[in-house]
Amino acid sequence: MELLGRARSGDQQAFAQLTDGHRQELQLHCYRILGSAQDAEDALQETFLGAWQALANFEERASIRTWLYRIATNRCLNMLRAASRRPEVASSLNSALPKPTRMSEVVWLEPYPDILLDGLPDDSPGPDARYETSESVSLAFITVLQLLPPRQRVALVLRDVLGYRASEAAEMIEATEASVESALKRARLALHDRLADTKDREHPPAPNSAAEQEIVTRVTAAFETGDVDELVVLLTEGASVTMPPTPGECEGREEAGRYFRMTLVRPGHSMRIVPTRANGQPALASYVRDPQTGLYHASGIAVLTLSGRLISAITLFGKDVLPSFGLPRVLSS
Repeated sequence: MELLGRARSGDQQAFAQLTDGHRQELQLHCYRILGSAQDAEDALQETFLGAWQALANFEERASIRTWLYRIATNRCLNMLRAASRRPEVASSLNSALPKPTRMSEVVWLEPYPDILLDGLPDDSPGPDARYETSESVSLAFITVLQLLPPRQRVALVLRDVLGYRASEAAEMIEATEASVESALKRARLALHDRLADTKDREHPPAPNSAAEQEIVTRVTAAFETGDVDELVVLLTEGASVTMPPTPGECEGREEAGRYFRMTLVRPGHSMRIVPTRANGQPALASYVRDPQTGLYHASGIAVLTLSGRLISAITLFGKDVLPSFGLPRVLSS
């Protein structure tokens, strides 16, 4: 291949032509494994640097795409092994907030902006793939992935999301086929058990449909006006509110309402909402008004999981994730 030969001779433009078409899907692959858009971007940069440095050793036994996936997967595994990669999660919860109804496992998780999914190459996964892209990028799916041990996580993504054969996955992570299949079996069982509660949810409205927009409009108005009663009406009976990586969870419509009454209804509280999308789901970026300056400062993002025409889960993230959505930290009055 002429392009490959030019890249091997040090032509960076040829290397970019050879690899850039895979950049978007590789970043999503890294996000699935790492649970963080920023970490995924870091892993992606390391992947392309490693590929550039190792191009002379590329033996063409697999496609460039598979070779890049191999490098990316191992970069992600290396990052997961780095104990200092994650900041410690405070063991105590904010005493000003309602006591959580249950304590779940600590999950390091960030939302993935839909703007990074736009135009994703429509490469058909292998014959063993079990999940569509929309399902394998949802917050529920990504959350469970982060609870799996690294090898199980990687085995499930390579086999069931990307559809690689066991032999290909084993070669990618330098393992035996038997060990990959064993890890996959345990990962599938854990995924089935942890997602069991989501099976009863109704199908959500189509993305950007009139039905979805109606829900988003009503939730936006409820947040901006502090109308918790209206917000509660839009929740399913078993709706949950989570704030990863904080392990506390508010379960049920009543508890969710109590949480929002303590956080939304405050004297002088004024909020503006900017609708966006994350993980293929509607999301709301919130901004709180500073009474001294009149400016609205970013406070975080709420990602909505819909069940029919109601909300079954609200996942809250801090303001640090806003830059990856292309959103400002401050809005004018």
